[in-house]
Amino acid sequence: MIKSIHTLSLIFLLNIYISCTPPRSLYRMEGSTPLIKKINKLIVDSGVDLNMSIQIVSLGDNKTLYDYNSQKLLMPASTNKLYTCAASLHYLGKNHRFKTQVLARKNNLILRGGGDPDLTIDKLDSLSIEVSKKYKSIDTLFVDDSFLDSLNYGEGWMWDEGPWWYAAPISALSINDNCVNFYIEPGPLGQNAVVNYFPKTSYINVSNKSLTVNDTLDFKKIRIDRNWVSSKNDFIIHGEIMDTARIDTFYRNINNPTIFVGTIFKELLKKNGSTVKHLSTISKNSDDYFDLIEHQSDSLLVSAKNLMNESDNLTAELFIKSIGALDTLPGTWKTGLDSVKSFLAKEVLIDTSNIRLADGSGVSRYNLTSSAQLIDLLKWMYKSDYKNDFIYTLPGGGWPKSTLEKRLTSEAGLVRAKTGGLSGARNLAGYITSEKYGDVAFAILMNGYIGSSSKYTRLQNQIVKAVIYD
Repeated sequence: MIKSIHTLSLIFLLNIYISCTPPRSLYRMEGSTPLIKKINKLIVDSGVDLNMSIQIVSLGDNKTLYDYNSQKLLMPASTNKLYTCAASLHYLGKNHRFKTQVLARKNNLILRGGGDPDLTIDKLDSLSIEVSKKYKSIDTLFVDDSFLDSLNYGEGWMWDEGPWWYAAPISALSINDNCVNFYIEPGPLGQNAVVNYFPKTSYINVSNKSLTVNDTLDFKKIRIDRNWVSSKNDFIIHGEIMDTARIDTFYRNINNPTIFVGTIFKELLKKNGSTVKHLSTISKNSDDYFDLIEHQSDSLLVSAKNLMNESDNLTAELFIKSIGALDTLPGTWKTGLDSVKSFLAKEVLIDTSNIRLADGSGVSRYNLTSSAQLIDLLKWMYKSDYKNDFIYTLPGGGWPKSTLEKRLTSEAGLVRAKTGGLSGARNLAGYITSEKYGDVAFAILMNGYIGSSSKYTRLQNQIVKAVIYD
């Protein structure tokens, strides 16, 4: 009888142990036993097979609720923007404003960029209207992007990223996300689709080879290619569109954003009554030019919210280089990233010898960080003077026009987080409000899979919900 009781006890304890034990790939585990059991079951049931680094910490008592390989270095993708946003608030300040200036000397003008990530056609047009009131004939319009260096692409960016919005080139003179917006709708049956684009500019060439059809047999979806291999701004529209389709929007980046902005400014000046004979990059000393007019951006906090909600890579890199410009001109990735690492080391007390920052956006596959390092940042920001501003920039579950628009919609008021995605990488990090644990910081990094990311996105959502409803 005693032997039977002893055997039953061992079986009971073994069942408890197994239910708490993670898959074999998990070699470090600590936290709250009930939450460990719940999350481990979610991971096992999901059938995922990849590298993971997860840490979840209660911010009230700094207690680790779940730790799963938290020291493992993985690609952060766009969760890298958490470092960029935090450092930008620290170095530049939430009220920092980017300047776009027009300088004049005789009948020559300089359009000088100041790294504004949100310069629009309308704002540039406002400058052209004021300039046109004073100058009707301009000999040379110089474009000056010398505030930042001339490198358009970050270290480790893939050479074949192509014409997509997320890989737009970086310049101190940037406009409309350095992209062209294409609006495509059906034309008459058997003819080309109707194509409009913005901004309307001679800087690009568009060839429309599309076709309007009413049959899905061998249907070829619309695609828009740019001759990016030859660094040209020739766009070709291929494929088919159903005659019943609604208007669709495509975003494609351009080559040489500085000349792109200069060309548009020249065209706006002409529209407003001023002619420009020549357009050129800055080639001589501008000390004898005087300030004619300038545009100041909205506060950095506005741009930072756009950065985190839309995961805008251009904004991230302009922030990094602008931080670099505080030390030396022109601002560079290296000086900016060195400052970010200094902030993480001296303020957040992260061991930066064990982290790799190659850019500000997370596009580079050279970036490496761990969930523990992200948690260190999240904890520090939560207790700092930047807390409210930092959380303000983060999208919430289900927020329209954000990377969480279709995620955690029922938990809209309980989650503020940054997503991160590359081919083979799916990440999520931020803050959770839980009735049981109070405010919680979490970081979930998942790397090393092939195919669709839906399984990993779903698992991350389940883990977040497990914390909220535990």
